Amino acid sequence: MSVRPSRRAVGAAFVFLPMLSSGCGGSPEQAAAEPAAETSVAAFDAMSELASAVNQVQDKMVALAEAIPEDRYDWRPGEGVRSVAEVFMHVAADNYVLAIPAGTPAPAATGITMDYAGTVVPYENRSADKAEIVADLRASFQHLLGAMDRARDADAPADMFGRSSTVGALWVMTTTHMHEHLGQAIAYARSNGVVPPWSQ
Repeated sequence: MSVRPSRRAVGAAFVFLPMLSSGCGGSPEQAAAEPAAETSVAAFDAMSELASAVNQVQDKMVALAEAIPEDRYDWRPGEGVRSVAEVFMHVAADNYVLAIPAGTPAPAATGITMDYAGTVVPYENRSADKAEIVADLRASFQHLLGAMDRARDADAPADMFGRSSTVGALWVMTTTHMHEHLGQAIAYARSNGVVPPWSQ
C-alpha cells in the first residue's frame, strides 16, 4: 500500500529545502566557514546623550509656551503654586544658573549669579508678557546647551551650591530637572484644555 504525502508536508519541504541550500541547518564545518557579519556600534557618549535630551525638552517646552494662550499665563493650580508664566520663567532662570558651576556665567542682562534667592528668584518672578517669556525660554536653552558643549569633561569638579560635585553630575541633575518641569508644564497645559502640539 502506498502512502501519498499530504499537501502540508509537501509545502514544508519546499520551505525547508532552500534553507538547506543557503547554509541553514548545514554541517558545523560549513557554519564555521561562513564569515561572521560585521557590526558597528558607536561608543556611548553620555555628555552627547544628555545634551540631546535637553534639546528635546527645549523643543517641547517652547512648543507648550507658544501653545498656551496668553490669558492663561496667570493660571495656577492652587494657592502658593507657580503659575504658567512662573513655571516657564523658573526653567529659564535655572537654565542660566545651572550653567555657572560649569564655567559659563549667566548673561549680564539677567543679573543671575549663584545667589539664588537674591538673583534667580527675582528673575523668574519679574513681570513679562508671553512673547518675552517665550523669547527668554529659547535664549536660556541655547545658553545652557552652549555651556554643555563647552564643559564636556564629566569628571571635572563643579561646586553645586556649596556642595563639591562634578560636571557630569551637574548635567545629569540639570537634565532631570528639565524633565520634571516639562511634566509640570504638560499638566498645566492639559488642565487648560491645551493639547501638547507634538501629540496631536
